[in-house]
Amino acid sequence: MRFRLIPRDEGFYDLFDEAAANLLDSARLLRVLLDDFGDGSEHLKRIKEHEQRGDDLTSTILRRLHSSFVTPFDREDIHVLTEELDDAVDDIHGAADTLVLHNVRADQIPAEVPEMVDLLIQAAEETVELIQLLPTLKGMEPHLERIDQLESAADTVYRRCVARLFSGEFKAFAVLRAKDTVEAIEASVHSIENISDVVETILLKHA
Repeated sequence: MRFRLIPRDEGFYDLFDEAAANLLDSARLLRVLLDDFGDGSEHLKRIKEHEQRGDDLTSTILRRLHSSFVTPFDREDIHVLTEELDDAVDDIHGAADTLVLHNVRADQIPAEVPEMVDLLIQAAEETVELIQLLPTLKGMEPHLERIDQLESAADTVYRRCVARLFSGEFKAFAVLRAKDTVEAIEASVHSIENISDVVETILLKHA
C-alpha cells in the first residue's frame, strides 16, 4: 500500500461539479430564450450571470492548480478540462448575445436551431453525470458514448440548418444573424465533446 506524505487535493471535484452544473443551466436558459424572444434582454442577463460564474470558477480552479502540490490527475488535463467547460458556456452566451443584439425574431430562426439547443442540453446533462464520476472513474463509458452520439446528431442538424439558411427561404440579413447563432451553438456542442475527450484521457491514464 502506498502512503502520501502530502494528501491529494480533492477540492477540484466539487469545483468541476459546479462548472458542469453551470454549463447545464446556461444551455437550459438558451432554450428559454428561444421560446420567449419578447423577454430576451432579461434572459440574456441571466445567461451573462452564468457566463461570469463560469469565469469565476475557471479562475478559482486555475489558482488552486497553481497552489496545489498533489492534484487528483495530471495538471495539464485539469487545465484543459477547465478551459473547455468555460468555452462551452462562453459560446452559449455568444449565441444568446447575437440573438438579442440583432433583435432576431422567432420567424427568422430555422426550426433546426431549437433542435440543436435540445441536443446541447442533453449533452450538458450527460456532462454533469460524467463529471460527477471523476472521483471514482467508474461507470463513465455510457456517458462518453452518449455524448459522442449527441455531438454527431448535432453535426447532422447543423448541416441541415446551414442548408436551409442558404436555400433562399430567409432574407440575407436573417441568414447572417442566424448563422452566427448557429455556429456558436455548434461550437458549444464541440466543447462538450472536447470535455468528454479530456475525461476519457484521464480514464485511460488511470486504467
